[in-house]
Amino acid sequence: MASLDSSHIGAQSTPYISQPDDEDWDWFSDDRNHNEPTNVVLDDDDESAPAWEPQLGVQDIEAVTVAWTTGALGFVYIIIWLTYFAEGILSATTGILAPYVTSDFALHSLTPTVGILSSVIGGVTNLTLAKVLDVFGRPQGYLFCILLATIGLGMMTVCNSVQAYAAAQVLQTVGNNGILYSRRQFSESDYMLVGRPNILEVFERTWLAVGVWHVYDSCAGHYLPLFNTLLRNYLQARKLGLVPKTNGDADLTASESLLYYCRQFDAVGLVLLSTGVALFLLPFNVYALPGWNLPLAIGILITGSMLISGFVMWERRYAAITFIPYSLLLDRTVLGSCLLAATLFTSFWCWNSFFGSYLQVVNGLSVESASYVVQLYTVCSVVCSIAVGALIHYAGRFKPVCLYVGIPLSGVGSGLMMCFSKMESSVGYIIMCQVFISIAAGIIMVCDEVAILAAASDHHAAVCLAVLGMFSNIGSAIGLTVASAIWQEVFPKSLMQYLPPAELANLREIYANLSTQLSYSLGSETRIAIQHAYADAQMRMLAVGTTVWIAGFMGVIIWRDINVIGLQQNKGHV
Repeated sequence: MASLDSSHIGAQSTPYISQPDDEDWDWFSDDRNHNEPTNVVLDDDDESAPAWEPQLGVQDIEAVTVAWTTGALGFVYIIIWLTYFAEGILSATTGILAPYVTSDFALHSLTPTVGILSSVIGGVTNLTLAKVLDVFGRPQGYLFCILLATIGLGMMTVCNSVQAYAAAQVLQTVGNNGILYSRRQFSESDYMLVGRPNILEVFERTWLAVGVWHVYDSCAGHYLPLFNTLLRNYLQARKLGLVPKTNGDADLTASESLLYYCRQFDAVGLVLLSTGVALFLLPFNVYALPGWNLPLAIGILITGSMLISGFVMWERRYAAITFIPYSLLLDRTVLGSCLLAATLFTSFWCWNSFFGSYLQVVNGLSVESASYVVQLYTVCSVVCSIAVGALIHYAGRFKPVCLYVGIPLSGVGSGLMMCFSKMESSVGYIIMCQVFISIAAGIIMVCDEVAILAAASDHHAAVCLAVLGMFSNIGSAIGLTVASAIWQEVFPKSLMQYLPPAELANLREIYANLSTQLSYSLGSETRIAIQHAYADAQMRMLAVGTTVWIAGFMGVIIWRDINVIGLQQNKGHV
């Protein structure tokens, strides 16, 4: 166990760990010299580097970690596990039943489209939530996210249209992302880097655990004790004099307060990046809509790209409080981690968007059995994540595991599933492919997070995780969009080709409603036609999901092979 004297809290932060300039390194080199813990650091007197010190929320949580007792820390981790488990039940329930929600409105084909909107907005707001946590503190930001998620869940229970359901899912996703993100950040901030693979995976991967019922009351019952514990320890840290004192904006006028918080939140940077990412994603999200104008799409893409470039320029030259150090934006390990995260979620949502429906229609599984197969991805990835975390803990290296095991296994798993997506294939082969893909996902998730955390200082961990989450959501949005486009292009045409002439009059109803598809008995001519149409669409989606792993491979190739043993970036009770 280690602790920190209170005099260190609120002091100027240790310069963040940096690597030699890329001019001195081959991006594809695996030279071992740069893997030693003796890293080059930025010179505090270097005027070319933007000044940065931890914001109040970061300093406050450092004070809280100093004030922890072992008993309080153990209690918090138990509560974190319970909340992740409850979130897993909620996530599994909404995921497997979402096709029935859209089918009730005769819009089964919009199942991934509903998720696209929440992915885009959820990904962009990750950055804002990171700043909320840094400026106002983790307990306060955590409570705010609980309120958002609660409002979203409440709206879901009373929605009477797919549009209302989509809006509710946006609020619930933003709030839920913030809840998971703040607990994730707490888990990583309390452990030295070499131990983070273990603690992150034991808790974080549990949030996708299996379940088939809605537990909103249970979730709320676990949220508030954690908030109460965090707040109580924060107040204890204040009583001990560990929390840095500041005048804040107490004596400021309304306009001065506005400017103060704009500066604290780096409002210009947030607007540039959030708007740029949203505009960049917009053409992908509406590509499948009829009448989409290609020149307009190109124009929006260019505008979004320019805004993102403007964000980089703003952070480099003009920002008073930078959102993330400019050199970190160009760090090849950070870049590769973001590319890998986007690839993982793009591939997953390409083939998983209609996977639950596919299992029920093609393989004849019940809702319960289909949920078990879908959640097999989670169970295997959890077990594998813990094993990989232990391996990294003792070996110190993460790049070889991801490059030589994780990436190839992902490609093999999705490629084999594409071969077994035909209607005559046994569900056992699909389960085998699920195991391959989930083991690979467990490896990739651990290595990806450790890579981006190893490349940055602990003070930037919150923002790095937010950026990683943003790219994950970008990948999700792209994957959902690809799945939606393929489905709307392939499935109705295949139905028209395979359906018996007597059922062509019911084509629209069959296309739009999962319950209608399941109403035809197994072995009937119409059910076989529907199964063939599902197989055609699923094969196309798996083909894209397999191909995108080329980008993930390139992302890992450019990582530095950092040895995390000996790198301790955090302070406090560890």
